[in-house]
Amino acid sequence: MAKITYIEHDGREHTVEVKTGLSVMEGAIRNNVPGIDADCGGACACATCHVYVDEAFAAGTGRASAMEESMLDFAENVQPNSRLSCQIRVSDDLDGLIVRLPENQH
Repeated sequence: MAKITYIEHDGREHTVEVKTGLSVMEGAIRNNVPGIDADCGGACACATCHVYVDEAFAAGTGRASAMEESMLDFAENVQPNSRLSCQIRVSDDLDGLIVRLPENQH
């Protein structure tokens, strides 16, 4: 299990425990975190689970695949630390992970 903090665009925080092996997106959906719609169900076929990964965890979440980068082209306000939360697998190393949700996802 890892504790993950999801921060909405207005600053509201949701800290939840997410089971190892799930995606960051699945952790949000299972804990009713607003702002992560996951329209494609985690298939990396949309950008409705776009998040900004806290710089302290950038290396731990890995690099975006070519497919993920392609999907991020459809997201608004993409930044260097943008990721699709469906593509980030939770591990014990990500305990304390902080992700922020873009303003357009609320």
